Parts: sequence; C-alpha cells; structure tokens
Amino acid sequence: MTQLTVEPADAKEQQLLKSAGHVIVDTLVTHGVKRTYVVPGESFLDVLDGLHESDIETVVCRHEGGAAYMAEADGKMNQVPGIAMVTRGPGAANAHVGLHTAWQDSTPMVLFVGLIPFEHRDREAFQEFDIKSWFDTGAKRVMVLDHAERASEIVAEAMFAAMNGRPGPVVVGLPEDIIREQIEPTLHPEIPVAQGGMTVTDWKALKSALKDAEKPLFVVGGNDWTQEGATALANWLEDHHIAAAAEWRCEGIVPFDSPSYVGPIGYGRPKPTYDLLEETDLLIFVGTVPGDVITDGFLVRQDWSKKNFLVTIDPSLRGRSGAVSHQIVAKPDVFVRDLVMMDLPVKPEWKTWTERMRAEQEKFAALPPAEPTAGQARMDTLMSNMVRGLPEDAMVTLGAGEHTNWAHRYFPTQQYASMLSARNGSMGYSIPSAIAASLAHPGRRVVTIAGDGEFLMNGQELATAAQYGATPLVIVMDNQEYGTIRTHQERHYPERISGTQLKNPEFALMAQAFGGFGIKVENDADVPAALEAALKAIDEQKTFALIHLVVEQRVRAY
Repeated sequence: MTQLTVEPADAKEQQLLKSAGHVIVDTLVTHGVKRTYVVPGESFLDVLDGLHESDIETVVCRHEGGAAYMAEADGKMNQVPGIAMVTRGPGAANAHVGLHTAWQDSTPMVLFVGLIPFEHRDREAFQEFDIKSWFDTGAKRVMVLDHAERASEIVAEAMFAAMNGRPGPVVVGLPEDIIREQIEPTLHPEIPVAQGGMTVTDWKALKSALKDAEKPLFVVGGNDWTQEGATALANWLEDHHIAAAAEWRCEGIVPFDSPSYVGPIGYGRPKPTYDLLEETDLLIFVGTVPGDVITDGFLVRQDWSKKNFLVTIDPSLRGRSGAVSHQIVAKPDVFVRDLVMMDLPVKPEWKTWTERMRAEQEKFAALPPAEPTAGQARMDTLMSNMVRGLPEDAMVTLGAGEHTNWAHRYFPTQQYASMLSARNGSMGYSIPSAIAASLAHPGRRVVTIAGDGEFLMNGQELATAAQYGATPLVIVMDNQEYGTIRTHQERHYPERISGTQLKNPEFALMAQAFGGFGIKVENDADVPAALEAALKAIDEQKTFALIHLVVEQRVRAY
C-alpha cells in the first residue's frame, strides 16, 4: 500500500516565496534591463545570486567609477535607465563620479548600493555611511529598502524616477539582511512616464514666433530622444530650411551631413557657431536649456529682450539662464510629433541664413589631407584616414580634454547617440563608455578618443573589454600633459607651467597586456598603416585595439 505524505502548509508556502534580492532582479527584467555593471561586494550577494540565472548580463568591472560610467553611457543610449551595482562605503564613494555625470548630463541611471545589515545601523559598522547624506544633493531620489516586501515597488519607483521629468540618477540602498528575506514574488508593474506635449497655446505661440523670425535657430541636446524623433525633426528642419546646432558633446541628433546642421555650441566652440546665439532672432532649445556651457559662462544671450523658446519636460527649468519667452513642457519626441504637423511657408531669409551657416560648418569640418606629413605623428592625419572609412552608423565616445575637439570637428555623427560623452567635463569616461557602447551595439564601429591623462583614470577597464568581447578602437592622444588645464594656465599664468606635465607609460604594451591589440605611433608616416592594422585586429581577431599616438604639445584641433 502506497503511503501518502502530506506536506506541511508552511513548506508549500515557502516554495512560493523568493528572496527580496531575487525579486529585485526579476523586476529589472520586466523593466527591460539587459545589462548591469557591477563591482561585487558581500553587501549585495543575494542580488548577485539572483543575476546568476537571469536574462540580464552581469558585466564585472574593475572599479566602481568605471561601472558607474558604463551604466551612465547605457542610459544615454537606451530607453531604460542604465544600471550599476556597487558595495557600501568605499564602493559607493568611487561610484559618485558617474552619478555626478548622470546628474549634470540628465541621464537616466539607477545606482544600487549594498548596505550594512539593518540591525547594525548607527553603530559605525564596517563600511557604514549615511547614504542619504552622501547622495541627496546629487540624485533625483535616494531610497533605502527597509521592508523586504517592498522590493519590487522600490525598483519600479526608482526606474520611474530616473526617467520621469528631466531624467537623472536615482540611488537605491540595499541592506544585506533585508534582501535575503523571503517574500511573495509579486512584481510591481512599470509606472508610465508623462510625455507632455504642445498645447494649442504653445502651438500658436511657436508658429507666430517662427513666422516673425528671419534667423531662427534650433539647439538640440539631452539624452531623452529616440532615433525616430531625431529623424523626424531633421526632416522637418531640412524641408523648411531651418538651422540647427548641437549642444556641446551631444552631436548626432541632427545628422552631421544634414543641410540644416550648423555645428556644435559649447566650450571651445568653433568660430562658425561662436556668434550664433547672439545673431539669431529666435532660439528654440529642444531637450536642453541655455545653461552655463552653452552660454559661455552665463555671458551670451543674456539680454531679457531676446526671444527664447524652451522645450523641456522639466517645469523647473533647472540650469537655464537668460530670457524665457515661452516654455513648452514636453519630451523631445512628443514635441517633434506635434511640430512636424506645422507646415510653414519657407521664408527666403531662413534659407539664406541656414545656407550661410551650413557653408561655414562644411568648411570647418572639411577633412585635412590624408597624406602624412614629415615629422611627428598628427591627430589630423589619423582623423582624416579614419573618417574616410567609417560606416554610416559609427559611434564615438569621449571623456574630457582638448583631445575631444578632433571628434567635434571631424567625426561624422549621423544618428542619435552616436556621440557619448561627459558633458560635466568628467575625465576617465572614454574607455568605460566605449565598452558600454560596444556591448550594446556589437555590430557597430565604436571609436573612443582619449587623452593620455584621461586614459589612465579608467584604462584598466580594458580588462573588462577583453573579458566580455567589447571591440572599440581606442585612440590615445599622448601629448604628455593635461592639455586643457595647460591652456588655461598659459592664459592666466603665461610661461609658468605648473602641475600639468606628464610622463607616460607605454600604452600600446598596456593594451597587449590586457589581451588586445596595441601599437605605438610616433611618426606621421606610420599613421595609415597603424590604423589599418588596428581595424584589421578588431574585425578579424574580434578584440579591442589601441593606437598610442605620440603627438607634439600645444597642437589643437582648432
């Protein structure tokens, strides 16, 4: 006779439960997260365990700053926030640089930070810190999971907060004992994000302003676009012969070769766009505002009589300066959806103004000769040879420094998110962002241009590139100095060089040690062959490649 075993009710119930850490991972999956960038810590082991068999790829990084930068870059490229996970205390401190980048660049990002056990709080436990005091002024929200049953809700709220209104970073603290608790695995649904849109009043005001203007100028920027929205705007601008400039380090929303594109505006702006903000009689900012960098330190376009339309979902207009004639509360794509239905007769003055500025931009962006010169290696030669062979969907990533100006001038950004950079001027961004871009878009050519000083801040993440198969082309421009600071120094303290000079390692050998291709170039004659060899290594060996370009000091893109 077969004996039946009756399972206790509590045992059956236990089988239906999951740890809060696993529920956090499940919630991220339902929100469309494909990748998380982590530096592991014992404080969030249960979340790491939940990632073990999930559909989310776990990218293990070498430094929390690199992980945070990768997540921030991910947030720039995609329609869901980038995700980073770090441990308490020192780990959280190291990640702060990426958080500041996300705050100033308006990038949706969620930083999960493992915390000490709940019962150890306020006893100065190992690596204890006050997460809200640390991050409250540099994040949209700081939340702590103090009740395990709210795990899915907290994640949904964090994802919503990162995307709602002006995008930005959110920090979520995870006490290590709380995330191990068993809870019902019911998942909180996604919270819809308001998109805004043009009202009838907005429509009439904008149409009237455009009809009255002779030199209208759109300035586009931010990270809240889709390719569809960017394409629709570019087509409308071209149809109406209206000019568009790009926010600093945010090129590609209007394609580089568009007849409406007239160049970037920001620090070190090229001469063709230097006077645009004062000359135009109607400025329309979409996805960004006239802040510090665009207005050259709150100096340009400050006359209260100027006509400025600001299209942003942020009703507080954080970071803006100068006159505000009208605000349209809308995310870029929704604004464009309404704008393209506005058909206006093209004024001859629009066409003349746009063609003049476009001619200046084409002259500025014309490639230098590809033929090498005699003497030391030159960035002009490298850019000329590289750009001529780039595919239509090529991407470029940048950190901070004068080396970035070669990309601003020459790199053909043809799509949205084809330029990833730190608009807060943060160094060390180039390598992590290139890795994130290569992992997100494995079929695209990803190029990063790093300065010698900037490369050494996160160059160790090339080990991450090798581990996960990222294949960027890394160009290290080695001029043995912190070039931007030297420029300021020469301006304010001429002929008194102090604290800006560098003695560098063999970057090509470092690349080889990390498992990639590396080549050093000192003579301009060797540039074309080195570039060919690097691209061949990427395409045939499926590895990253680094060109160590040793250049003269004080040679700049413009």
